[in-house]
Amino acid sequence: MRIGELSRRSGVPVPTIKYYVREGVLPAGTLTSPNQARYDDGHERRLRLIRALLDVGGLSLSAIAEVLEAVDDPGQPVHKVLGVAAGRIIPEESGKPEESGETDEAEDVEAAEGAGPESADAREEVAALLARRGWYVDADNAAARSLAGVLAALHRVGHGAFVELLDVYADAAEPVARADLDYVRRRVAREDLVESVVVGTVLGEAMFGALRRLAHVDASARAYGDPEEAGRWAGA
Repeated sequence: MRIGELSRRSGVPVPTIKYYVREGVLPAGTLTSPNQARYDDGHERRLRLIRALLDVGGLSLSAIAEVLEAVDDPGQPVHKVLGVAAGRIIPEESGKPEESGETDEAEDVEAAEGAGPESADAREEVAALLARRGWYVDADNAAARSLAGVLAALHRVGHGAFVELLDVYADAAEPVARADLDYVRRRVAREDLVESVVVGTVLGEAMFGALRRLAHVDASARAYGDPEEAGRWAGA
């Protein structure tokens, strides 16, 4: 198909498709003439994945490029692809100066805050959690550092007791993680498998967050709202 048809089928404007090709996140089409290229279903599938990671997953284009590079590397173990995808949805990672436009001074302030007593306590709490749960995760993992950052922020705003909920959250996270990987195992072809890893990691994160917010609304209505109204919504 030509680029116009690819645009119609994917819903992505032609200039955007050309931009993705220039940025290396979408493979170039096969040249049929100096000014014409042919695209196939693989390009359409990749475009839909890119848009999902951008629009729903909230990844930057540079993060998507890194994830897709791992996806396209046949020598990259699936576990490593999962690590790359997980690492790119960590807020801590997206705040680098080259991506956010922060100044060196802002980076220095952030580093100073990260060296405070709250951060040291938070790192110890995360390390204790990993040991307690028996998780095969290094304490320097990007997600572990992100969790430590969250706990440090909670300490700074006077809600350090929130750490008491860590195991409650972990209890909820474990079956979700297993369900994610069960979904991945249904795939046989490597391309389908690694794409499922990326989709499950990035979009699954967004889905779980949305479900948590919905559950908050329900729990709040039941705990603090009108009992009769809550009962009607629940179909009671």
